[in-house]
Amino acid sequence: MLASYVLKERLNLLGKMGCLLSCAGSVILIIHAPKSDSVTSQTELEEKLVHPVFVGYLCIVLLLLILLMFWIAPAYGPANIMVYISICSLLGSFTVPSSKGIGLAAQNAFSGSESSERAWYLFLALLTVLTCSILIQFKYINKALQHFDSSVFAATYYVVFTILVLLASAILFREWNKVGIIDCLGMLCGFTTVSVGIILIQVFKNFSCSLKNINTSKMD
Repeated sequence: MLASYVLKERLNLLGKMGCLLSCAGSVILIIHAPKSDSVTSQTELEEKLVHPVFVGYLCIVLLLLILLMFWIAPAYGPANIMVYISICSLLGSFTVPSSKGIGLAAQNAFSGSESSERAWYLFLALLTVLTCSILIQFKYINKALQHFDSSVFAATYYVVFTILVLLASAILFREWNKVGIIDCLGMLCGFTTVSVGIILIQVFKNFSCSLKNINTSKMD
């Protein structure tokens, strides 16, 4: 919403309501998201990184990224904002697990212990993944801002990014086993709120709707 004022872009009343709903829904998702167990050792982190479920998730994400970046984005990216948002969000889902892993690996890498060499490899691998992810995100964010309003992009990107980061963390740290009924309902409500917000932003972005128009209609 602030971007529409700073960059002097047009965002109607429904779009502003959609931004607020999307942000509120993502906050609800974060509050009710499954809580991860603290990973305190490099060995435990390595076990989680090579778990078949997480490896399968990585393969699916990489396959989607290849399809989006090399086939779909060149053809449909300038016309559909979700193409660039999907690329940035899928890449962004690597940032949180990578950041957590870098912190753990760095402790052993600089400790001078027997496992420091192995920790160095893990540290460099995660740092490379994090750096590449951020750089490619910047590239596609710039492309998206060339074709779409920053207010629409920022709100939608924030929501999709948050959902995929929560999903990646939940798969990596196997958090879904501890989710109760209340949290499930909370996440469902949050996701529904987010969906309504995105619909308001995307479907009604070209409508001319403002408080001034509503007041004028009432007066007539």
